[in-house]
Amino acid sequence: MNDRVAALGRVHLVGVGGVGMSAVAMLLAARGAVVSGSDAHDGPGLEALRAAGVDVRVGHDASAVAGADTVVVSSAVRETNPELAAARAQGLTVLHRSQALAALMAGRVTVAVAGAHGKTTTSAMVAVGLLHAGADPSFAIGGVVHDSTGPLGGARDGSGPFVAEADESDGSFLAYAPQVAVVTNVEPDHLDHYGTTEAFEQAFVDFADRVTDTLVVCADDPGAVRLAAAARRPGLTITTYGTTAADVIVGPAEPVGTGWCTVVTGPDGVPRQVGLPAPGDHNALDAAAAWAAVCAVGVDPDVAAEALGQFRGTGRRFEDRGTAGGVRVVDDYAHHPTEVAALARAARAVAGPGRVLVLFQPHLFSRTTQFATQFGQALDLADVVVVTAVYAAREDPDPQVTGQMLVDAVPSPGKASYVADRHEAACAVAGAARPGDLVLTVGAGDVTELGPVVLAALAGRG
Repeated sequence: MNDRVAALGRVHLVGVGGVGMSAVAMLLAARGAVVSGSDAHDGPGLEALRAAGVDVRVGHDASAVAGADTVVVSSAVRETNPELAAARAQGLTVLHRSQALAALMAGRVTVAVAGAHGKTTTSAMVAVGLLHAGADPSFAIGGVVHDSTGPLGGARDGSGPFVAEADESDGSFLAYAPQVAVVTNVEPDHLDHYGTTEAFEQAFVDFADRVTDTLVVCADDPGAVRLAAAARRPGLTITTYGTTAADVIVGPAEPVGTGWCTVVTGPDGVPRQVGLPAPGDHNALDAAAAWAAVCAVGVDPDVAAEALGQFRGTGRRFEDRGTAGGVRVVDDYAHHPTEVAALARAARAVAGPGRVLVLFQPHLFSRTTQFATQFGQALDLADVVVVTAVYAAREDPDPQVTGQMLVDAVPSPGKASYVADRHEAACAVAGAARPGDLVLTVGAGDVTELGPVVLAALAGRG
């Protein structure tokens, strides 16, 4: 336990069941801290925390913070939460999740991965690459990481470098001062927090100012290119990656055997094959970013390429849910138009002669309003689209904003339909599927629970 973790004393985490919060709880417990937590709902994730030694309760009550020295919250926890209100009233130290994570990083070489899209996959690739290169990393990632040995979870405590998924959604990534950082893209999102595109891009400039050694950026993304230009300063190495005109050149994602691969060519001019967990050129770009970051930590380039091939994906990123009635069902976390478009293109490569059907759950009323046109264009890449009700997440309901907005924005007439009830939507997409088709359940909300519903409907159809 480092001094910064020891200074936290007994730690209580509000909303400990969330993927980001549970990773922090796991790491604190692994470092020897006394950790408790609460969540509104029980589930398998809480059982895993209990097994790790975290004292977890279901429900929120002011008594939960009794005896705590530090209370950790995420941006999703409102000031009216009884535990947070009690912590404020008692004068306890209240930290954002990112600040607790920064304490865990202290004294370690840190790799932080940021960007509007791809950061979970890229940070997971870096973690697996370092693990299989023998670097014994710690990591905190917003998804279950899988390698060739099976699921690793979203957190691991090791003695080597610390890999963190750096969340830009609320500006909390500015709590970190990493030696190495990756920025996958700087495409506007989370404008409910930032207000303007300019403020969003400035946050990434501020993040880059905190990087002490190497900044890895995508040369294919205009926002990241602008960031690289703004971030240049003595002592900071900037490494670009992309499909053309970059320090690290990456080829397309191509099928090989039963899987996929790409080729990365570094500044030394040597092409190296890297295995991929799923199709899609966006996955190839993420692999190039991860390779550059692992090399920046000091791993031999050939070792890094081979080690990255042990990555098998993260939860809810093109995650297979099964096949019924000759129809394959895949779940994915995509919730921004760029992500949805990349997913649809990757699915097209997998479906072959079959059709691609999408069950999409919009995430956040603000995002749905701001990007309705772009969502319509992205969803138009599928053959059949069913849109269900907006998942509010941290926002208050807005009855003026519905999934019908996205249906209306799909250019091809008759391709998309709106079914507000999510179970009815699952049955609707199953009813439209034919043998050989690929069905995608897509979004950052509870649409992930609908894969089994779609499969049951397909199977029941006979």
